[in-house]
Amino acid sequence: MKFLWSIFFLFPIVATAQDCKLLRETDPFTKETKISTGFIFVQGGSFTIDADKSQVTVLFTIDGNGKCFDNYSLAKVKFENIKTPASQKNGGTMNCEGLFQFVFKNRAYTTTMLRRLMTQKIESIVFIGNNKKETTLNVKPETGELIMKLATCLVDESKKLL
Repeated sequence: MKFLWSIFFLFPIVATAQDCKLLRETDPFTKETKISTGFIFVQGGSFTIDADKSQVTVLFTIDGNGKCFDNYSLAKVKFENIKTPASQKNGGTMNCEGLFQFVFKNRAYTTTMLRRLMTQKIESIVFIGNNKKETTLNVKPETGELIMKLATCLVDESKKLL
């Protein structure tokens, strides 16, 4: 009987662990493991969250031509139930291909912005390019929940790479 109760109480833990489907890749030369959520598609583009032992990267791909970003470009992330959007600078290289990156160091503690991605639903992200033109990615509520789950899984797994 005790055995059945222990299975009953462990089932929710096992069930949530199965929702975490991350892609794993090992570099053949450096033997370093890289994990990824794969691409998550939203209205106006897509993004992926990747991690290795040194950093966690959120890469956005924005649809359309002429989306130029440099080191001074900014993204304003609007979270559900939070009035003030969170701002993040482009951590990637200058490009006109619609690529924008958030780059965080992979540490034992989680930065504020990364913690928000894990715990708050994203409503929209406004990217301000080097020509001061704004581009908005809108996120559906169900996609916001998926982002939270995948970000949590990825960040938890990235700590194991340290």
